[in-house]
Amino acid sequence: MRRNTAYWDYLKLDRLLLLQGGVEGDESRLAPDELHFIVSHQVHELWFKLVLKEVRLGRDHLSAPRVPEEKVPYVVHHLRRACEIFRLLTEQVRVLETLIPQDFLDFRDKLMPASGFQSFQMREIELLLGLSEDDRAAGPLGDPMEEILRLAQESPGGDFVRHRVTEARRQPTLRAALLEWLHRTPIQGSGPGDEGDAEVVDAFLADYLAAVERSTAARWSQVQRAYGPAAAEMRWQLDETLGETRAFLQAVDLPEEERARARRVRAGVLFIESYRELPLLAWPRLLLDTVVELEQLLVVWRQRHARMAERLIGRRTGTGGTAGVDYLDQTARPRIFRELWAVRTLLLPRAAVPPLRNPESYGFAR
Repeated sequence: MRRNTAYWDYLKLDRLLLLQGGVEGDESRLAPDELHFIVSHQVHELWFKLVLKEVRLGRDHLSAPRVPEEKVPYVVHHLRRACEIFRLLTEQVRVLETLIPQDFLDFRDKLMPASGFQSFQMREIELLLGLSEDDRAAGPLGDPMEEILRLAQESPGGDFVRHRVTEARRQPTLRAALLEWLHRTPIQGSGPGDEGDAEVVDAFLADYLAAVERSTAARWSQVQRAYGPAAAEMRWQLDETLGETRAFLQAVDLPEEERARARRVRAGVLFIESYRELPLLAWPRLLLDTVVELEQLLVVWRQRHARMAERLIGRRTGTGGTAGVDYLDQTARPRIFRELWAVRTLLLPRAAVPPLRNPESYGFAR
């Protein structure tokens, strides 16, 4: 007969609540505010664990050769949970901000060379989302992942960390899965395996670019009327945006051999965003919005974390040897889902969007 499970047994509280002893392994020897610091960071790591779980679930479904329509809401559900976690983590920084700089300095030197820079779970999140090595902010000795592996050689928990980092480097990313899914987006009713699909995609992009050019011309007329002779100084901004739009839609930022695929991916994003009111594009549009929100909340958390650190330590060097606040600011600059962000510059008012062909392909079956 199975005995009843107590709350503390289910959560393993007898072990969990003994893990806040710090370097000494004894809470009674901690500095007055050190328990607060340890608990705050342990809670962060527990939430990171759940973020990894939720994003992996979403990635695994998007990685399928075919993603059934009914699975898209499931992906959105789990990515939204990850969003809420980062929203909560940003608010939890307020708890850390109750730490007074002098009180932190009482025990800060104990940490060296430990640092949040070495959070392997945050590195796993970055890798899982799809942050490239080139975009990852460098640590004191270069790539943060290599620094973590170096430290793991001297750490009692090093084998566990090395295994996690190695597996994280091998895993497929949410970015790759999303781009593959976007590549299969039916555009004007045509899929990548259909005859003449390349021509359909090129025609859609050409129509859209022509609409952008018309919208830009109308905008220029408005600017001239509003600003008179001073409008001449603003012309370059409109021309620059139009040039960036052309370059983005033709994927000229990529090597020639990658452009055809990238054009279809970007056309997929643009198509979903432009015709988002169609029944079969409603959930795909919500998925794109959720991915953008997830990255936005990650960036907001990084920025809030940086300002909290600046409030506590000013411009001191980080305990792990990083540039401190300057390093934290660098981590908030790259964008992982660049295509989703870039399309927002291109979007047109609904009345200016080119007419949809084959609208019956995007309605509910009867």
